[in-house]
Amino acid sequence: MNLVPAPVAATFSRIGARFDNRPAKITLAVLGVLFVYALPLLNIPLLTTPDSDFGGVLFSVAAYALIAVGLNIVIGYAGLLDLGYVGFYATGAYTVGVLTQYHWHWPFFLALPVAIVVTMIAGVMLGAPTLRVRGDYLAIVTMGFGEIIRLVITNTEWLGKSGGIAKIPMPPTIGTPPQPGEPGGLFGIPHISWSTFPNVVDVGHETHFLSFTVLDAIPFYWLIVTALLLVLLGDKLLKDSRVGRAWEATREDEDVAEIMGVPTFRYKLLAFALGAGIGGLSGAMFATRQTFIQPASFALLLSMLFVASVIVGGAGNRWGAVAGGAVVAYLPERFRGFTEWRMLVFGIALIVLATWRPEGLFPPRRTRRAKAAEAEIEELEGDAANV
Repeated sequence: MNLVPAPVAATFSRIGARFDNRPAKITLAVLGVLFVYALPLLNIPLLTTPDSDFGGVLFSVAAYALIAVGLNIVIGYAGLLDLGYVGFYATGAYTVGVLTQYHWHWPFFLALPVAIVVTMIAGVMLGAPTLRVRGDYLAIVTMGFGEIIRLVITNTEWLGKSGGIAKIPMPPTIGTPPQPGEPGGLFGIPHISWSTFPNVVDVGHETHFLSFTVLDAIPFYWLIVTALLLVLLGDKLLKDSRVGRAWEATREDEDVAEIMGVPTFRYKLLAFALGAGIGGLSGAMFATRQTFIQPASFALLLSMLFVASVIVGGAGNRWGAVAGGAVVAYLPERFRGFTEWRMLVFGIALIVLATWRPEGLFPPRRTRRAKAAEAEIEELEGDAANV
C-alpha cells in the first residue's frame, strides 16, 4: 500500500529529477565552494571556536583535510598502511624553510613546487626498497621513516638542528603591500558579527583580500583551500582512470592483480609518491603560515592523527578523507574551553565514531555495496528458513 498521496509523490519526483541534472549539481557545487571560502567570515555561532582564532582553526582543518586526501591515496586506494606520513609533511616544510630563508631567499611560489618534487622523490626513495614488504612490516618500516626524518633534522646543522628555522617568509601580498596600520591587499571584506543582530555586518573587523600577514590567518586559509580543491580534482581524475582501477585491484588482492598483468609494485610506488607530494604541499603551507618550524613540530603522534583522519572519514573515499581531517583537527579546538579535559572529549568522540560508524563517516561505494549485498543475502536466508 502506498502511504504517500500521488500528487505529493509526483512533486517530490519532479524535485528529485530537477536536482539530478547537471546544471543543478554544478550550481550546488558552486554554492558549496563559496560557502567554504566565506566560512571564516560568517562566524556561525555553533561552529566558531570562542577560545581560538577561528581563521587559524580553519587553516588547520584545511591542512589536515589536504593531508588526509594524500594519505587516502596510500591507505584507501592502494591499501598500504603508512604510519610515517609526518616525515613527508616535515620534508615539505623544511624544503620551503631552507629555500626561502635559511640558505637561500627564493619566493614562496617558486619554492612550493620544488618542495612538492623533493617530497615526491623522498616518497620514491622510501617506497622503492620497502614496498616489497606488506602488512605490519610495511607499517613498522614507514613508522621508522617518520622518526628518522625527525632525528636527522634535529642533528643536522644545515637544517637548523633542534633550534629550527625562523622568519620563514609569507606568500607575497597581491595589491598594496602591508604597512604599519595598513593591512594592504586588494580590498577589505567585513566579517559578520551575530552579537549585534540585526546589524550583523562588522565593518570595523575586515579581512583584506590576498594580504598575507601574521595577524590574519584567513588569506592563508583561502590559499590552502584552493590547493585542496585542485588536489581533489586531480584525485578524482586519477581514481576514475586506469591508475585508479590498478590501485583497487592491488588493494583487493595483490597476487591476483599480478597474475592478471597489473604491475603492482609500480602502481604502489606511484601511490606513495603522489601521497608524499600532497603531504609535502601541506607541510609547505604550514611552514609559511607559522613562519617558524622545529623538529618538535613533527612528532610521531601527528602520523597517528593523520591515519585517524583517513579511517574516521572512510578509507577509500576522498570526501570521507576531507571530513575525517576536518573532524580530527576541529574537535580539539572546539573543546579547548575544557582545558585538561578537551583531549579526553576528543578521544571519546573518536571512540563513538568508531563504534557508530566502523566503516567511517563516508564509506566508499564498494563498502556500501558490500553491506547491501550482505543484508540481501541475510534476508534471502531468513526467507528460506521460514519456508
